[in-house]
Amino acid sequence: MASATSFYDFKPLDKKGQPYPLVSLKGKVVLVVNTASKCGFTPQFEGLEKLYKDLHASHPNDFLILGFPCNQFGNQDPGDNDTIQSFCQLNYGVSFPVLSKTDVNGAHAEPVWEWMKASMPGLLGVKRIKWNFEKFLIGRDGEVKQRWASTAKPESLKAAIEHELQAAAKPSKTEAAGPKAT
Repeated sequence: MASATSFYDFKPLDKKGQPYPLVSLKGKVVLVVNTASKCGFTPQFEGLEKLYKDLHASHPNDFLILGFPCNQFGNQDPGDNDTIQSFCQLNYGVSFPVLSKTDVNGAHAEPVWEWMKASMPGLLGVKRIKWNFEKFLIGRDGEVKQRWASTAKPESLKAAIEHELQAAAKPSKTEAAGPKAT
């Protein structure tokens, strides 16, 4: 999706395989995480859920976490969507949306992941996801604000997320440009 200018331009699939239009999140601060059920970082689900509940309590209409299960790293999320959903809810009480299993790298990567990686490359300009539980912070304007490696614990992100929650929504690049002359 070469013409995409913001996070809101994408429609990844939800847990039932239906389009999940990200435009429905316009004006929210969103933490996007590629997740896995059988990874050394899987216990981060507990921290993510705590972070979500804490921030959602104080900003109920302004913050969301989106999980994107991925099986590209050591086959650490081999289950189908129903199995993944059950695992997240039964083991960690996950209440934030966990979408459909997807690829985050390669020829079949979900377009929103391609856009996020291009918007904020990793260390040394790397435009790929290195492992499960990498995280992207999307601001109210639909732009990537920060990116964290798998090792970043959810609780360490709270201040950055709160800072974004305090920021007023700015118009996106296309809205700021104004209407096109005809």
